[in-house]
Amino acid sequence: MNIKPTYEELKQRVRDLEDKLLEFNHSLEEFHRSQEYLEKLISYTNAPIIVWDPTTRITLFNPAFEHLTDYTAKEILGKKLKMLFPESSRDELLIKIENALSGEYWDSVEIPVFHKNGNVLTILWNSSNIYAKDGMTVLFTIAQGYDITKRKQAEEALKESEEQYRSMMEAMDDATYICSSDFRIEYMNPAMIKRTGYDATGESCHKVMHGLEEKCPWCTHEKVMKGEHITYEVVSPKDNRTYLVSNSLIVHTDESVSKLTIFHDITEFKKMELHIQRTQRIESLGILAGGIAHDFNNILFPVIGHTEMLLDDVPEDSPFRNSLNEIYTNALRARDLVKQILTFSNQDTVELKLMKMQPVVKEALKLIRSTIPTTIDIKQDINADCGLIKADPIQIYQIVMNLLTNAYHAMEDTGGEMKVSLKKIELGKLDLIDPDMEPGTYACLIVADKGMGMNKELIGKIFDPYFSTKKQYKGTGMGLSFVHSIVKSMKGGIQVFSKPGKGTRFHVYLPVVKSSSEQQVIQTKKPVQGGTEQILIVDDEKAIIKMGKNQLERLGYQVTSYTSSLEALDAFRANPDKFDLIITDMAMPNMSGNKLSAELIKIRPNIPILLCTGFSEIISEKKAASLGIKGFILKPIGTKDLAKKIREVLGKN
Repeated sequence: MNIKPTYEELKQRVRDLEDKLLEFNHSLEEFHRSQEYLEKLISYTNAPIIVWDPTTRITLFNPAFEHLTDYTAKEILGKKLKMLFPESSRDELLIKIENALSGEYWDSVEIPVFHKNGNVLTILWNSSNIYAKDGMTVLFTIAQGYDITKRKQAEEALKESEEQYRSMMEAMDDATYICSSDFRIEYMNPAMIKRTGYDATGESCHKVMHGLEEKCPWCTHEKVMKGEHITYEVVSPKDNRTYLVSNSLIVHTDESVSKLTIFHDITEFKKMELHIQRTQRIESLGILAGGIAHDFNNILFPVIGHTEMLLDDVPEDSPFRNSLNEIYTNALRARDLVKQILTFSNQDTVELKLMKMQPVVKEALKLIRSTIPTTIDIKQDINADCGLIKADPIQIYQIVMNLLTNAYHAMEDTGGEMKVSLKKIELGKLDLIDPDMEPGTYACLIVADKGMGMNKELIGKIFDPYFSTKKQYKGTGMGLSFVHSIVKSMKGGIQVFSKPGKGTRFHVYLPVVKSSSEQQVIQTKKPVQGGTEQILIVDDEKAIIKMGKNQLERLGYQVTSYTSSLEALDAFRANPDKFDLIITDMAMPNMSGNKLSAELIKIRPNIPILLCTGFSEIISEKKAASLGIKGFILKPIGTKDLAKKIREVLGKN
């Protein structure tokens, strides 16, 4: 026999949970951007929404909730959730909160809420959890409420007087109808008449509501007639919107019974829920990409370093030189691919530089060719003379890959021909397609497919975030909005030409830098500058330590190396003036690079430190500088770049 826990026991459970969850408060800062996104998202819905953290403190609410209760941000933000609920409902609330922390969603739970003036509102709540990056720990709970105060009052009034409940339902915004025990509609409120298009009193409910000649397969009529209250979600084929359908029993004054059905539109809430799930998926991919990047960059670092040293050692006519050049070139390509992955997951910074588009387009075509079926034929026409553009190569790669992937998905089922071209074009004042564009020379990228095509209505929506015509899990709906955003930021333009059944063609115009022929950067071989300073290097990867020591000694430096950050700290503490520079990895056991740097600076405030990382969410160049760290580099780094960075850091001192 289950014994219901007492209120004090429930309170103690919540206190225990609060103590445990307080340990995770530091991770809330990392979700600041997610909360900003959530705040922006929930502001667009008319339903009241409230968000609280694991300690049940209110962290966010939307204007609809403020309008419903009249509470202001100053009055409730940071306050305990229980201040909003009457004493009589707190036992149930504590149980629901405990279940929510275990991953249970609330589904249409009625809990009263205080209005600021002291009145009690009846709210039907649905809730979801927003999880931390490990996918397990609950950071926030978001609850969307539907004010059913009028509906509850109406249900009570129905028991007393048919005239009263009819007048209440007339005022309801939710579509409502009453059905007799033989499935005949007895009453429809104005909202339901508007939804169906006419007053269908006397007709069968299954035909009017769902266009069925027989009773609905999911019909709840018999259960409701036995006194059960049944609530479920349904997508209506009439308007393709999602409704929360509530069914309850009405007993008339003559003791006959009917079924009351109320349709509450929850389409916007379901969209928001889907958007949050998509955001969590994208963030999970970003976390995975970061972990892969760290390990992969640690592998690439010694490969690139040792290859560089071998290229310096072998003579120009060595039979091994071509193979070494191939290894080196492909290692650099792997390094750039990691950078592309990090950029896709928004974990890398934009770096504008003069560049040609041709290599990026060809690289993207190689990748897409290896991933799409042979039923899709790729034709390319890449003009060798398109001038230089000022852009981030990774962003250009994003543009090309998104357009190619879009074309592939358009022809995935039917196959066909994909055409990709790149050419230089002059645009006059009348040719400009965006007010931010200026007359001049543009590099024009064209991606065309022979897919299903789009009508004008779809073309007008394709750049909207989260809009997608693809099947579920075929995309996030963010690809073309990313493309549009990048092109706009470069003061370029994008055009779409499409007709149903005739395929689609995208034209992307990016401004060519004026006098590009004069701005060609000629790569000249400059001698690598070394030195004689004493350098301490710290990295838990033995392969990196070995390679780094060889690199630096070749440059003339005196090197002391450690694979343990604690041993390195002890060595520095014993003789702090011995070293001219510290090079340390970020991710290490026992003591991370940023913490090691902080300890070294305590001992010797002016010690130059160069912090290396394959990937880190904890540290950035800006944050490293704020800690007193003089230099910050991302692995893998070549000998020339490392030598240059060392002289730069030593020069600052």
